[in-house]
Amino acid sequence: MKTIKTARLIIRLAIPDDAEGIYSYRSDFIENKYQGWHPDSVDEIRDYIHNMPQTMDVADICFQFVIILADENQLIGDMGIIFTNHDKMQAEIGCTLHKKFQGKGYATEGLKAMVDFLFKAHNKHRIIASIDPRNKASIQLIERLGFRKEGHFRESYYLRGEWVDDIIYAMLKKEWVDN
Repeated sequence: MKTIKTARLIIRLAIPDDAEGIYSYRSDFIENKYQGWHPDSVDEIRDYIHNMPQTMDVADICFQFVIILADENQLIGDMGIIFTNHDKMQAEIGCTLHKKFQGKGYATEGLKAMVDFLFKAHNKHRIIASIDPRNKASIQLIERLGFRKEGHFRESYYLRGEWVDDIIYAMLKKEWVDN
């Protein structure tokens, strides 16, 4: 897997040494209340990363990438990428940033680079984002990238003891051409 570089960021597959940095913000349950993954410990993250395939395009596995602020070599967030069907022509994308780094355009910059990478380097046909409708900031982010809302599913996702709604946004490769 090649490293993705933007003007301010480096995006690469997570390694076990990233576990503490990821846990520092993923363990904030209040800030990340709409996230599906709340790891219980640094060891859980380290084990997940250690067991993650190093070959891309394995269906139904979440590949965890880290977002690093290039100038400071500081881990500021992560992205999960799941290849969602048997032919692996579709991917689901998600992003989590440490709250200290939100509102500075890093998520937009990182997601744009990842979507571009998935469409161009991995020749994906379609990329989706699954968002809790209460998560207004994520909805604004994904819409800013040009994703369109395809569906709103009532109580379709079981999150920490309750059924919640799920909105699906998507982008086709042919719609991404000008980005």
